[in-house]
Amino acid sequence: MSGQTIAEKILSKHAGRYLRAGDFAICKIDFAFGQDGTSSIIIDRIKDLGVKKFKTRYCMVIDHSAPSPSEGVSRVHKKMRDFSQKFKTEIFDVGCGVCHQVIPESGNIIPGDLVLGADSHTCTYGALGAFSTGVGSTDLAVALATGKNWFKVPETIKIIIKGRMPKGVFAKDIILYIIGELKSDGGTYKAVEFTGPVIDNMGMDGRFTIANMLVEMGAKAGFMPVDKKTLSWLALRAGINRRIEGVSADKGAVYQNIYEFDISKLKPMVSMPHSVDNTASAVSLKKTKIDEAFLGTCTNGRIDDFKAAAKVLNKRKVSSQVKLIIAPSSRQVYLEALKLGLVEVFIKAGAVIVAPGCGPCVGTHNGIPSDAEVVISTANRNFKGRMGNPSAFIYLASPATVAASAIKGYISDPRIYF
Repeated sequence: MSGQTIAEKILSKHAGRYLRAGDFAICKIDFAFGQDGTSSIIIDRIKDLGVKKFKTRYCMVIDHSAPSPSEGVSRVHKKMRDFSQKFKTEIFDVGCGVCHQVIPESGNIIPGDLVLGADSHTCTYGALGAFSTGVGSTDLAVALATGKNWFKVPETIKIIIKGRMPKGVFAKDIILYIIGELKSDGGTYKAVEFTGPVIDNMGMDGRFTIANMLVEMGAKAGFMPVDKKTLSWLALRAGINRRIEGVSADKGAVYQNIYEFDISKLKPMVSMPHSVDNTASAVSLKKTKIDEAFLGTCTNGRIDDFKAAAKVLNKRKVSSQVKLIIAPSSRQVYLEALKLGLVEVFIKAGAVIVAPGCGPCVGTHNGIPSDAEVVISTANRNFKGRMGNPSAFIYLASPATVAASAIKGYISDPRIYF
Protein backbone atom coordinates (compact mmCIF):
# COMPACT_ATOMS: atom_id res chain seq x y z
CA MET A 1 0.00 0.00 0.00
CA SER A 2 1.33 3.43 -0.92
CA GLY A 3 1.57 6.36 1.48
CA GLN A 4 -1.45 8.29 2.68
CA THR A 5 -2.30 11.95 3.09
CA ILE A 6 -3.52 13.28 6.46
CA ALA A 7 -7.15 13.18 5.29
CA GLU A 8 -6.80 9.57 4.12
CA LYS A 9 -5.19 8.57 7.42
CA ILE A 10 -7.80 10.17 9.67
CA LEU A 11 -10.78 8.86 7.70
CA SER A 12 -9.19 5.38 7.49
CA LYS A 13 -8.81 5.28 11.25
CA HIS A 14 -12.41 6.32 11.78
CA ALA A 15 -13.73 3.88 9.18
CA GLY A 16 -11.66 0.98 10.48
CA ARG A 17 -10.24 0.22 7.02
CA TYR A 18 -7.65 1.52 4.55
CA LEU A 19 -8.99 4.34 2.41
CA ARG A 20 -7.73 6.34 -0.55
CA ALA A 21 -9.02 9.54 -2.19
CA GLY A 22 -12.31 8.86 -3.97
CA ASP A 23 -13.39 6.05 -1.63
CA PHE A 24 -16.69 6.22 0.23
CA ALA A 25 -16.89 5.19 3.86
CA ILE A 26 -18.96 5.31 7.02
CA CYS A 27 -16.83 6.93 9.71
CA LYS A 28 -17.13 7.28 13.47
CA ILE A 29 -17.51 10.90 14.63
CA ASP A 30 -15.55 12.15 17.65
CA PHE A 31 -17.34 15.44 18.23
CA ALA A 32 -20.23 17.46 16.82
CA PHE A 33 -21.82 20.83 17.50
CA GLY A 34 -24.48 23.29 16.40
CA GLN A 35 -24.92 27.04 16.83
CA ASP A 36 -28.00 29.21 17.22
CA GLY A 37 -28.41 29.63 13.47
CA THR A 38 -28.57 25.88 12.86
CA SER A 39 -29.54 24.18 16.13
CA SER A 40 -33.30 24.65 15.85
CA ILE A 41 -33.43 22.28 12.87
CA ILE A 42 -31.03 19.86 14.59
CA ILE A 43 -33.40 19.71 17.57
CA ASP A 44 -36.41 19.14 15.31
CA ARG A 45 -34.65 16.30 13.43
CA ILE A 46 -33.58 14.65 16.70
CA LYS A 47 -37.24 14.64 17.77
CA ASP A 48 -38.29 13.23 14.38
CA LEU A 49 -35.73 10.42 14.73
CA GLY A 50 -36.87 9.61 18.25
CA VAL A 51 -33.34 9.79 19.62
CA LYS A 52 -33.06 9.22 23.36
CA LYS A 53 -29.28 9.27 23.74
CA PHE A 54 -26.50 10.70 21.60
CA LYS A 55 -23.85 8.39 20.14
CA THR A 56 -21.13 11.07 19.99
CA ARG A 57 -19.99 14.04 22.05
CA TYR A 58 -22.02 17.16 21.32
CA CYS A 59 -22.33 20.77 22.34
CA MET A 60 -24.29 23.85 21.31
CA VAL A 61 -23.11 27.45 21.11
CA ILE A 62 -25.23 30.61 21.25
CA ASP A 63 -23.04 32.99 19.30
CA HIS A 64 -24.59 34.19 16.05
CA SER A 65 -27.23 36.41 17.63
CA ALA A 66 -26.03 36.94 21.16
CA PRO A 67 -27.51 38.62 23.11
CA SER A 68 -30.79 38.01 21.33
CA PRO A 69 -32.00 40.87 19.10
CA SER A 70 -35.61 39.67 18.70
CA GLU A 71 -38.45 37.57 20.12
CA GLY A 72 -37.95 34.89 17.47
CA VAL A 73 -34.26 34.47 18.26
CA SER A 74 -35.03 34.40 22.00
CA ARG A 75 -37.37 31.48 21.39
CA VAL A 76 -34.59 29.62 19.56
CA HIS A 77 -32.19 30.29 22.41
CA LYS A 78 -34.69 28.96 24.96
CA LYS A 79 -35.30 25.92 22.76
CA MET A 80 -31.55 25.24 22.78
CA ARG A 81 -31.24 25.66 26.54
CA ASP A 82 -34.18 23.33 27.20
CA PHE A 83 -32.79 20.75 24.77
CA SER A 84 -29.33 20.92 26.35
CA GLN A 85 -30.78 20.41 29.80
CA LYS A 86 -32.86 17.44 28.64
CA PHE A 87 -29.93 15.66 26.96
CA LYS A 88 -27.35 16.88 29.48
CA THR A 89 -25.09 18.32 26.78
CA GLU A 90 -22.62 21.16 27.07
CA ILE A 91 -23.90 24.58 26.03
CA PHE A 92 -21.95 27.80 25.61
CA ASP A 93 -24.49 30.52 26.30
CA VAL A 94 -24.64 34.23 25.50
CA GLY A 95 -21.31 35.94 26.08
CA CYS A 96 -19.13 32.82 25.94
CA GLY A 97 -18.05 33.62 22.41
CA VAL A 98 -17.82 32.25 18.88
CA CYS A 99 -18.13 28.49 18.42
CA HIS A 100 -14.81 28.26 16.55
CA GLN A 101 -12.99 29.83 19.47
CA VAL A 102 -14.77 28.46 22.54
CA ILE A 103 -14.85 24.84 21.33
CA PRO A 104 -11.07 24.51 20.86
CA GLU A 105 -10.50 26.61 24.01
CA SER A 106 -12.58 24.13 25.99
CA GLY A 107 -10.34 21.21 25.06
CA ASN A 108 -12.96 19.38 23.00
CA ILE A 109 -10.73 18.88 19.94
CA ILE A 110 -7.36 17.14 19.63
CA PRO A 111 -5.23 16.19 16.60
CA GLY A 112 -6.61 13.33 14.54
CA ASP A 113 -10.23 13.90 15.60
CA LEU A 114 -13.09 13.71 13.11
CA VAL A 115 -15.39 16.64 13.79
CA LEU A 116 -18.72 17.70 12.28
CA GLY A 117 -20.22 21.12 12.86
CA ALA A 118 -23.44 22.66 11.65
CA ASP A 119 -21.44 25.68 10.53
CA SER A 120 -19.43 26.11 7.35
CA HIS A 121 -16.27 27.35 9.09
CA THR A 122 -15.82 24.17 11.12
CA CYS A 123 -12.67 23.71 9.01
CA THR A 124 -11.03 26.07 11.55
CA TYR A 125 -10.03 23.10 13.74
CA GLY A 126 -7.63 21.94 11.06
CA ALA A 127 -5.24 24.28 12.86
CA LEU A 128 -5.13 21.56 15.53
CA GLY A 129 -4.63 18.74 13.02
CA ALA A 130 -8.25 17.56 13.14
CA PHE A 131 -10.38 16.60 10.13
CA SER A 132 -13.21 19.04 10.76
CA THR A 133 -15.89 20.01 8.29
CA GLY A 134 -19.25 21.73 8.12
CA VAL A 135 -22.47 19.87 7.39
CA GLY A 136 -26.18 20.62 7.27
CA SER A 137 -28.37 20.35 10.35
CA THR A 138 -29.98 17.07 9.26
CA ASP A 139 -26.60 15.42 8.63
CA LEU A 140 -25.53 16.62 12.06
CA ALA A 141 -28.62 15.07 13.65
CA VAL A 142 -27.87 11.76 11.91
CA ALA A 143 -24.36 11.84 13.40
CA LEU A 144 -25.82 12.38 16.89
CA ALA A 145 -28.29 9.53 16.41
CA THR A 146 -25.80 7.00 15.02
CA GLY A 147 -22.37 8.27 16.05
CA LYS A 148 -21.35 8.05 12.40
CA ASN A 149 -21.74 9.66 8.99
CA TRP A 150 -20.69 8.95 5.43
CA PHE A 151 -17.75 10.56 3.67
CA LYS A 152 -16.16 10.63 0.27
CA VAL A 153 -12.42 10.74 0.93
CA PRO A 154 -11.19 14.02 -0.60
CA GLU A 155 -8.14 14.46 -2.77
CA THR A 156 -5.49 16.63 -1.11
CA ILE A 157 -3.75 19.82 -2.15
CA LYS A 158 -0.40 20.63 -0.55
CA ILE A 159 0.50 24.29 -0.05
CA ILE A 160 4.07 25.23 0.85
CA ILE A 161 4.59 28.76 2.17
CA LYS A 162 8.14 30.05 2.30
CA GLY A 163 10.00 33.35 2.61
CA ARG A 164 10.28 35.95 5.33
CA MET A 165 7.06 37.51 6.60
CA PRO A 166 7.20 41.26 5.82
CA LYS A 167 6.39 43.75 8.57
CA GLY A 168 2.75 44.73 8.58
CA VAL A 169 1.75 41.51 6.81
CA PHE A 170 -0.19 38.81 8.67
CA ALA A 171 -1.80 35.38 8.27
CA LYS A 172 -4.97 37.00 6.92
CA ASP A 173 -2.99 38.61 4.10
CA ILE A 174 -1.48 35.23 3.22
CA ILE A 175 -4.79 33.39 2.97
CA LEU A 176 -6.47 36.25 1.06
CA TYR A 177 -3.58 36.17 -1.41
CA ILE A 178 -3.81 32.39 -1.82
CA ILE A 179 -7.58 32.48 -2.35
CA GLY A 180 -7.08 35.27 -4.88
CA GLU A 181 -4.60 33.07 -6.75
CA LEU A 182 -6.47 29.75 -6.56
CA LYS A 183 -9.97 31.29 -6.67
CA SER A 184 -13.12 30.40 -4.74
CA ASP A 185 -13.39 26.99 -6.41
CA GLY A 186 -9.69 26.17 -6.35
CA GLY A 187 -10.05 23.67 -3.55
CA THR A 188 -13.59 22.39 -4.07
CA TYR A 189 -14.08 19.20 -2.03
CA LYS A 190 -10.34 18.96 -1.45
CA ALA A 191 -8.34 18.64 1.74
CA VAL A 192 -5.47 21.10 2.10
CA GLU A 193 -2.18 20.45 3.88
CA PHE A 194 -0.10 23.50 4.83
CA THR A 195 3.62 23.30 5.33
CA GLY A 196 6.78 25.36 4.97
CA PRO A 197 8.91 27.66 7.13
CA VAL A 198 6.32 30.44 7.31
CA ILE A 199 3.77 28.04 8.80
CA ASP A 200 6.39 26.57 11.14
CA ASN A 201 7.14 30.06 12.50
CA MET A 202 3.50 31.12 12.70
CA GLY A 203 1.64 31.22 16.03
CA MET A 204 -1.56 29.32 16.64
CA ASP A 205 -3.79 32.36 16.17
CA GLY A 206 -2.45 32.81 12.66
CA ARG A 207 -2.89 29.13 11.89
CA PHE A 208 -6.52 29.30 13.02
CA THR A 209 -7.04 32.28 10.70
CA ILE A 210 -5.76 30.42 7.64
CA ALA A 211 -7.60 27.17 8.44
CA ASN A 212 -10.82 29.12 9.03
CA MET A 213 -10.88 30.54 5.50
CA LEU A 214 -10.20 27.33 3.57
CA VAL A 215 -13.89 26.86 2.90
CA GLU A 216 -13.75 30.15 0.96
CA MET A 217 -11.77 28.29 -1.71
CA GLY A 218 -14.20 25.37 -1.53
CA ALA A 219 -12.10 23.06 0.64
CA LYS A 220 -13.64 20.23 2.62
CA ALA A 221 -10.98 20.35 5.35
CA GLY A 222 -7.46 21.59 5.97
CA PHE A 223 -4.50 20.74 8.16
CA MET A 224 -1.69 22.57 9.90
CA PRO A 225 1.33 20.65 11.24
CA VAL A 226 1.03 19.28 14.76
CA ASP A 227 4.22 20.56 16.38
CA LYS A 228 5.48 21.94 19.69
CA LYS A 229 3.34 25.05 19.28
CA THR A 230 0.22 22.94 18.83
CA LEU A 231 1.02 20.77 21.81
CA SER A 232 1.84 23.78 24.01
CA TRP A 233 -1.45 25.41 23.04
CA LEU A 234 -3.38 22.23 23.81
CA ALA A 235 -1.56 21.79 27.12
CA LEU A 236 -3.18 25.03 28.36
CA ARG A 237 -6.71 23.78 27.62
CA ALA A 238 -8.92 22.32 30.31
CA GLY A 239 -10.61 18.97 30.06
CA ILE A 240 -8.21 17.14 27.73
CA ASN A 241 -7.86 13.65 29.11
CA ARG A 242 -7.08 11.79 25.90
CA ARG A 243 -3.68 10.87 24.54
CA ILE A 244 -2.53 13.43 21.97
CA GLU A 245 -0.77 12.15 18.87
CA GLY A 246 -0.09 14.19 15.76
CA VAL A 247 -1.04 12.94 12.31
CA SER A 248 1.31 13.59 9.39
CA ALA A 249 1.31 12.57 5.75
CA ASP A 250 3.47 9.68 4.57
CA LYS A 251 6.44 10.35 2.32
CA GLY A 252 4.74 8.57 -0.56
CA ALA A 253 1.43 10.43 -0.20
CA VAL A 254 -0.26 11.36 -3.47
CA TYR A 255 -1.38 14.98 -3.93
CA GLN A 256 -3.82 16.33 -6.49
CA ASN A 257 -1.69 19.47 -6.69
CA ILE A 258 1.27 21.05 -4.92
CA TYR A 259 1.51 24.85 -4.76
CA GLU A 260 4.43 26.89 -3.47
CA PHE A 261 4.15 30.54 -2.43
CA ASP A 262 6.99 32.87 -1.47
CA ILE A 263 5.47 35.67 0.60
CA SER A 264 8.66 37.71 1.06
CA LYS A 265 7.29 40.56 -1.04
CA LEU A 266 3.63 40.18 -0.10
CA LYS A 267 1.75 43.40 0.63
CA PRO A 268 -1.27 43.78 2.95
CA MET A 269 -4.18 42.34 1.01
CA VAL A 270 -7.86 43.25 0.73
CA SER A 271 -10.78 41.22 -0.62
CA MET A 272 -13.15 43.48 -2.56
CA PRO A 273 -16.93 43.18 -2.94
CA HIS A 274 -18.62 40.86 -3.53
CA SER A 275 -16.35 37.81 -3.60
CA VAL A 276 -13.51 36.65 -1.36
CA ASP A 277 -11.28 35.82 -4.34
CA ASN A 278 -11.64 39.37 -5.71
CA THR A 279 -8.37 40.55 -4.15
CA ALA A 280 -6.03 43.52 -4.41
CA SER A 281 -3.34 45.13 -2.29
CA ALA A 282 -4.44 47.64 0.33
CA VAL A 283 -2.18 50.30 -1.14
CA SER A 284 -3.90 49.99 -4.53
CA LEU A 285 -7.25 50.76 -2.88
CA LYS A 286 -6.12 53.86 -1.00
CA LYS A 287 -8.71 56.60 -0.77
CA THR A 288 -11.59 54.07 -0.88
CA LYS A 289 -13.78 55.76 1.73
CA ILE A 290 -15.24 53.59 4.50
CA ASP A 291 -18.18 54.08 6.85
CA GLU A 292 -17.69 51.15 9.21
CA ALA A 293 -14.81 48.97 10.39
CA PHE A 294 -15.25 45.66 12.16
CA LEU A 295 -12.62 43.77 14.13
CA GLY A 296 -13.51 40.31 15.39
CA THR A 297 -15.13 37.09 14.07
CA CYS A 298 -14.01 33.45 14.07
CA THR A 299 -11.31 34.51 11.61
CA ASN A 300 -9.62 37.37 13.43
CA GLY A 301 -11.03 37.94 16.91
CA ARG A 302 -8.12 36.46 18.85
CA ILE A 303 -5.41 37.98 21.03
CA ASP A 304 -2.74 38.23 18.35
CA ASP A 305 -5.30 40.00 16.15
CA PHE A 306 -6.11 42.45 18.92
CA LYS A 307 -2.42 43.08 19.58
CA ALA A 308 -1.85 43.98 15.94
CA ALA A 309 -4.85 46.32 15.89
CA ALA A 310 -3.86 47.92 19.20
CA LYS A 311 -0.38 48.65 17.87
CA VAL A 312 -2.02 50.71 15.13
CA LEU A 313 -4.70 52.32 17.30
CA ASN A 314 -2.56 53.15 20.33
CA LYS A 315 -2.67 56.92 21.06
CA ARG A 316 -4.61 57.50 17.84
CA LYS A 317 -8.26 58.23 17.12
CA VAL A 318 -10.79 56.56 14.86
CA SER A 319 -12.00 58.90 12.13
CA SER A 320 -15.16 60.80 13.08
CA GLN A 321 -16.68 59.45 9.86
CA VAL A 322 -16.14 55.79 10.84
CA LYS A 323 -17.83 53.39 13.27
CA LEU A 324 -15.25 50.92 14.62
CA ILE A 325 -16.92 47.88 16.20
CA ILE A 326 -14.88 45.25 18.04
CA ALA A 327 -16.11 41.81 19.13
CA PRO A 328 -13.78 39.48 21.09
CA SER A 329 -14.02 35.89 19.88
CA SER A 330 -14.53 34.60 23.42
CA ARG A 331 -14.85 35.64 27.04
CA GLN A 332 -11.36 34.30 27.64
CA VAL A 333 -9.97 36.49 24.84
CA TYR A 334 -11.90 39.47 26.25
CA LEU A 335 -10.42 38.96 29.73
CA GLU A 336 -6.89 38.61 28.35
CA ALA A 337 -7.35 41.73 26.23
CA LEU A 338 -8.44 43.60 29.36
CA LYS A 339 -5.43 42.33 31.29
CA LEU A 340 -3.06 43.42 28.52
CA GLY A 341 -4.61 46.88 28.30
CA LEU A 342 -5.82 46.35 24.73
CA VAL A 343 -9.45 47.14 25.50
CA GLU A 344 -8.43 50.49 27.00
CA VAL A 345 -6.53 51.28 23.79
CA PHE A 346 -9.60 50.47 21.73
CA ILE A 347 -12.02 52.49 23.83
CA LYS A 348 -9.72 55.52 23.99
CA ALA A 349 -9.38 55.34 20.20
CA GLY A 350 -13.16 55.57 19.88
CA ALA A 351 -14.14 51.95 19.23
CA VAL A 352 -17.33 50.26 20.42
CA ILE A 353 -16.83 46.89 22.17
CA VAL A 354 -19.70 44.42 21.81
CA ALA A 355 -20.31 41.04 23.46
CA PRO A 356 -18.05 38.11 22.55
CA GLY A 357 -19.68 36.38 19.63
CA CYS A 358 -20.25 36.68 15.92
CA GLY A 359 -21.44 40.28 16.17
CA PRO A 360 -21.96 42.13 12.88
CA CYS A 361 -20.39 39.36 10.77
CA VAL A 362 -23.62 37.47 10.06
CA GLY A 363 -25.83 40.54 9.74
CA THR A 364 -28.44 39.65 12.35
CA HIS A 365 -27.62 42.47 14.77
CA ASN A 366 -24.85 44.79 15.99
CA GLY A 367 -23.63 47.16 13.30
CA ILE A 368 -25.75 46.40 10.24
CA PRO A 369 -24.62 48.89 7.57
CA SER A 370 -26.97 51.30 5.81
CA ASP A 371 -27.58 51.43 2.06
CA ALA A 372 -24.42 51.96 0.00
CA GLU A 373 -22.23 52.08 3.11
CA VAL A 374 -18.73 50.64 2.82
CA VAL A 375 -17.40 48.31 5.52
CA ILE A 376 -13.91 46.94 6.03
CA SER A 377 -13.99 43.81 8.16
CA THR A 378 -11.74 41.05 9.48
CA ALA A 379 -14.46 38.50 8.65
CA ASN A 380 -14.22 35.68 6.13
CA ARG A 381 -17.05 36.53 3.72
CA ASN A 382 -18.17 39.59 1.81
CA PHE A 383 -20.98 38.50 -0.46
CA LYS A 384 -24.05 40.71 -0.82
CA GLY A 385 -26.13 40.79 2.34
CA ARG A 386 -23.54 39.07 4.52
CA MET A 387 -23.67 41.83 7.12
CA GLY A 388 -27.43 42.26 6.84
CA ASN A 389 -27.78 44.73 3.97
CA PRO A 390 -27.39 43.62 0.32
CA SER A 391 -26.95 47.26 -0.67
CA ALA A 392 -23.74 47.62 1.37
CA PHE A 393 -20.18 46.92 0.22
CA ILE A 394 -17.87 44.72 2.32
CA TYR A 395 -14.09 44.61 2.06
CA LEU A 396 -12.07 42.00 3.98
CA ALA A 397 -8.63 42.59 5.46
CA SER A 398 -6.30 41.88 8.37
CA PRO A 399 -6.84 43.46 11.81
CA ALA A 400 -3.95 45.85 11.14
CA THR A 401 -5.43 47.01 7.84
CA VAL A 402 -8.87 47.40 9.39
CA ALA A 403 -7.42 49.48 12.25
CA ALA A 404 -5.37 51.66 9.90
CA SER A 405 -8.40 52.23 7.70
CA ALA A 406 -10.56 53.15 10.71
CA ILE A 407 -8.07 55.88 11.63
CA LYS A 408 -7.75 57.30 8.13
CA GLY A 409 -11.38 56.97 7.10
CA TYR A 410 -10.43 55.12 3.94
CA ILE A 411 -8.72 51.83 3.08
CA SER A 412 -5.12 52.21 4.17
CA ASP A 413 -1.86 50.30 4.10
CA PRO A 414 -0.93 49.53 7.75
CA ARG A 415 2.81 49.05 7.18
CA ILE A 416 3.62 52.61 8.26
CA TYR A 417 2.68 51.59 11.82
CA PHE A 418 5.08 48.62 12.01
